[in-house]
Amino acid sequence: MDRTAFFEAKLACETDASDLYATQKAGSAVTVIDVRTDEAWAQGRVPGAVHMHYREIAERAAKEIPAGSEVVVYCWSPGCNAGAKGALEFAKLGYAVRELIGGFEYWVRQGFPIEDHDGIHRRPIDPLTNIPRVRTHA
Repeated sequence: MDRTAFFEAKLACETDASDLYATQKAGSAVTVIDVRTDEAWAQGRVPGAVHMHYREIAERAAKEIPAGSEVVVYCWSPGCNAGAKGALEFAKLGYAVRELIGGFEYWVRQGFPIEDHDGIHRRPIDPLTNIPRVRTHA
């Protein structure tokens, strides 16, 4: 087994919350797709995410997401495979897609901004997933 090729392929297909946040902060174009239920979406999401349940991707993606877009898909947590199902659907359509490992759970636990009906805010950082730091800006 070529371990280098394995890890290169893995990193080409996955990203984590801190890398996604850094990409967003750098202003890089990435379309974030939330494949969770309507109820989960209403509880909060990655700011700017598009809500598209994985069962809707084949029908909606080409109409709503420009071809050639870099896409990151997430579901609730590491215990959910809806993100992988959504990423597979985008891959079948030819998109450069990665799955957000840890899902929305780790996005929240690491203290990154969340968006809900009240706007954008943050929850406390879980010290088991990230080192709490003093933030000087949003």
